[in-house]
Amino acid sequence: MKSKKLLIVAGVVFLSLIVAALPFMGACAPAPAPAPPEEAPPVVPPSEQPLKIGSSLCITGVAAEKGSPYAHGQFACIKYINGELGGVDGHPIELHWYDDAYDAAKEPVIVKKLMEEGCLFYTVCSSKMMSSGMEIANRAGFPGLAGYSSPACIHPPKHIYAQQPDYGDDWAAFAKYYLENIWEGEGKPKMALHLLNNPTGFGVRDAARALADELGIEIVASEEHTATTISEMETMTRIKGLEPDVLFISSTPAPTAVVIKNAYELGIYPGITIGCAHASFTKALVDIAGADIVEGVYGVFPTVGWGDDVPGMDKMVEYCNRHSPRDKGTMEFLIGWANGLALAEIARVALENCGYDVLAKGDATTWQCVEEKGFRNVKGYDVEGLQGPIDFSDPEDHRGSKSVKVYQVINGKVTAVTDWVEAPLIKFEEFEWFR
Repeated sequence: MKSKKLLIVAGVVFLSLIVAALPFMGACAPAPAPAPPEEAPPVVPPSEQPLKIGSSLCITGVAAEKGSPYAHGQFACIKYINGELGGVDGHPIELHWYDDAYDAAKEPVIVKKLMEEGCLFYTVCSSKMMSSGMEIANRAGFPGLAGYSSPACIHPPKHIYAQQPDYGDDWAAFAKYYLENIWEGEGKPKMALHLLNNPTGFGVRDAARALADELGIEIVASEEHTATTISEMETMTRIKGLEPDVLFISSTPAPTAVVIKNAYELGIYPGITIGCAHASFTKALVDIAGADIVEGVYGVFPTVGWGDDVPGMDKMVEYCNRHSPRDKGTMEFLIGWANGLALAEIARVALENCGYDVLAKGDATTWQCVEEKGFRNVKGYDVEGLQGPIDFSDPEDHRGSKSVKVYQVINGKVTAVTDWVEAPLIKFEEFEWFR
């Protein structure tokens, strides 16, 4: 009996010792295996991280003679950038493009689509189309770049930029050249204007209004025509009666050809000087009007000539021959190609300063960063020598390049007669009549 009690006591003591030791045993026991970590997101290579850029192009419609080769130049340049250069720091440019057919009613719809598709910014071929859609873009802070521009697109400066000098700059540069190198009369020369009835023409009208008196030029007529005109005999007859010394035309190639042919038929030209803004002064004008009709006509253009010895010329010609040989020699293909280079440079600077995560959002945050750290940090970009250097660093001057050249049709070819001529900034917004 005594031994049973001892066993019971011993058992109780043993159990008590085990219970007392449990906390220490637990502390020494191995920790439970951690749950397997969640799978890390894969690293997406730059080749699968595109940079979306919007583009509105006049491929069809009444301005197709300009818009089509321009589009081909832009497309060819993007192929070159993505194919040979590996995109922008490894990120391919994904061009979201639409044909606006030079129809102002289509442009606001296109701009909305490009915003909804998350584009970083957008580019437009023509000043007319930019003027039609920029209200929506400016309200949203969606930055845009105009290939061909007028003062109304960038004055006052908001969120739209111009690749090159505008049509007002063309007029100012030509007017100075005319006064210094052609005019030999006394007093003020008499100038007539013939203008396309949209921003392409209105830019010249506004520049002449701002500077004609200061330069010493008398504007005796300001006639307008449509993009579909087939005869301007009535307007040119009125101009003939005013006996101008010089006629300046701001339009696209086909209407400009009509005006010059009518001037030829009325015996006005040869006899007076004719100058053209850069929207019309291309190989297309010579082809449509005929080399004999436009021989001696002057024009202003913001790029080098086709075949000039500049770094980017050979590659552009190579791609034109390969992808769009019918556009060889056209200034529109050249400007479209230069536009592609400009798009890539803006995207490169934005990528460097904003980072891809910000750009991938494609929203108002993206657009603000693209404009403030992309556009405005592009300074002195030489566009491979194809046009004047692009500089957007001045918040009051939204023109990319500031320089033009004066050309003349000589022996049927558009030939440069000056080197680069800087076009000073005209602050149109400071004139009461411009607002």
